[in-house]
Amino acid sequence: MVSSDQRRRQLAREKFERQQQRREEARRRTRRLAVIIASSVAVVAVIGAGAYVSLGDDDSKTDAAADASPSPSPSASESSVPEPAMKIDKKSKYTMSLSTSQGDIGIAMDAAKTPHTTNSFKALADKGYFDSTKCHRLTTQGIFVLQCGDPKGDGSGGPGYTIPDENLTALGKPGDDGSVTYPAGTVAMANTGQPGSGGSQFFLVYKDTKLPPSYTPFGTMDDAGLKAVKKIAEAGVAGGAGDGAPKKTVTVEKATVDKA
Repeated sequence: MVSSDQRRRQLAREKFERQQQRREEARRRTRRLAVIIASSVAVVAVIGAGAYVSLGDDDSKTDAAADASPSPSPSASESSVPEPAMKIDKKSKYTMSLSTSQGDIGIAMDAAKTPHTTNSFKALADKGYFDSTKCHRLTTQGIFVLQCGDPKGDGSGGPGYTIPDENLTALGKPGDDGSVTYPAGTVAMANTGQPGSGGSQFFLVYKDTKLPPSYTPFGTMDDAGLKAVKKIAEAGVAGGAGDGAPKKTVTVEKATVDKA
């Protein structure tokens, strides 16, 4: 028999996944619209170019037509840019340091276990991708996480590419409810609920949380960082809900990733 507490946790997990999926669908629609607009502009430009180059040779017209070829839509391919080239040392450990408006958070990462994730975060941090971004989501009921890494600050942003899931067996075998425990202090990748759909968004677990083992656990917060996130959670969600923007605004002022 399922207890009321277990049922509440299950509903919270399902809500978490539905919201991830809705935000990804919104992101896809935005990208699709951008592709349609870009393709339309390209066609208009090629028509004009064709009228112009018709006074020249046929090879020029062929080149102009080739430029009008549409790019794959986001619905066919999640990535619009390639994943960063692998530049980290896969045998080393790294530290991601987040200087935030609510305190510093140090995150230990093991490149041997999560090479793609570690490499991606270093590439993004090196170009200042996370700087001046807000942690847009705090969940205090059922699951206990603070979500960050979206440059748009609304849960729909990403780097334009996705990275593969990694280290999914690290938290043990799923229980009868299909979930594993992400311990307090864990840092894991957010995704759409689909395999290999992680981008730049990640969540910080401030209290043991049960979730399906489909979110790459790639780091562990230091004691000071976990304490800072717990204080953010204690302040609650804006408007008093159990899920939404944190009442205490959390801005990542600077993010760096370096060898430990």
